[in-house]
This record gives sequence, structure tokens and C-alpha cells, in this order.
Amino acid sequence: MARGAVHHHFATFEKTYKQQAMAYIMVDIESDGPIPGDYSMICFGAVLVSERLDKTFYGNLKPISNKFIPEALAVSGHSRAATLEFDEPQKVMLDFKEWLAAVSTDRLVFISDNNGFDWMFICWYFHHFIGSNPFGFSSQNLGSLYKGMEKDTFKNFKHLRNTRHTHHPVDDAKGNAEALLTMKREMGLKIKF
Repeated sequence: MARGAVHHHFATFEKTYKQQAMAYIMVDIESDGPIPGDYSMICFGAVLVSERLDKTFYGNLKPISNKFIPEALAVSGHSRAATLEFDEPQKVMLDFKEWLAAVSTDRLVFISDNNGFDWMFICWYFHHFIGSNPFGFSSQNLGSLYKGMEKDTFKNFKHLRNTRHTHHPVDDAKGNAEALLTMKREMGLKIKF
């Protein structure tokens, strides 16, 4: 391929990539321990980031292991006995995959307050139970985005939430989505929902 053709091809790809619409999915999870596999994701919530924040998902998952840390489980507000009655993880992850496909045909972007933790569980559960992850291989961190906008690693975005942080994952995901919307509306973040 001639040099001019290569440049044109790359420029076309770059233009297409920049214009590609993305669906930002704010996610929050609760677990009964620090890592998936040895411990379990108990519940998670997700919201499609849009002006209305009216498309949400919530799932309760049956534990996959006998191990759990009572203090970690207590954060979710569920007892061990209650979690044993929750839905099979494969069903919940398939339902989540279907919900993601229904809310947007755009490229999915996983974003959360603590993506190192939330992503670890969602990615593991998707690959373990259904063989693939609709989000691909990357995630974004809301806190890091805010620190970058403020040019200050000591800044915290949490004052931008409207919905109270209750540790119900849908509430927490909504509050974080509200913060992202504020970054766009009031702080000049260039982002397309």
C-alpha cells in the first residue's frame, strides 16, 4: 500500500473511531470478599448514563463458594441465608448481557467509582459463566477522570452525587452517573452519551 493510501486509511479509521457513539454504563458491585472465584459477587447494579438515568439493571447472585467474610457481606445488607436463595450467577450474567444489548447498540464503556474492584468481578463473572465479556477488555475509573479534570490527585468527585450512597448498587451507580453528568454539564467534560 502506497504511503498516501496508508495515511488516508489511517485518517479514515481515526475519524470513524472518534465519531463512534459510546454507551457509558456506570456499574457498582457488592461482594462477600476481596476477589472473585474464592469469594462471591452478591449483587450489582448498572445504569446507562443519559440525561434521564432511567435505564437500570439490578441482579442478586447466589454465592459460588463457601468462603465469605461477614464484614464484607454486611455491606450489601444481605444475610448469608438470604444470598443462598438468590439467582444462579449464569442466569444473572445472561440477563445483564441481554439488558446491555437492549439499552444500546453503541460501543459499551464500563465505568465505575472503583473500577479495579467492580471490573474485576464483572469481567470474571462474564468470562467464567458465559464465556465472553460484552465490555471487552477495558474499563474506566470515575475518580481518576475527575482528578484529571481538576489536575489534582487529592480531589474527590463524591460531592457531585445527588442520590444518597446507600450501598444498594443501583443507588450508588446512579449517584456516580449523576457526578459524570455534572462533569459534562458544569465542568466542560467532552463526552458523548
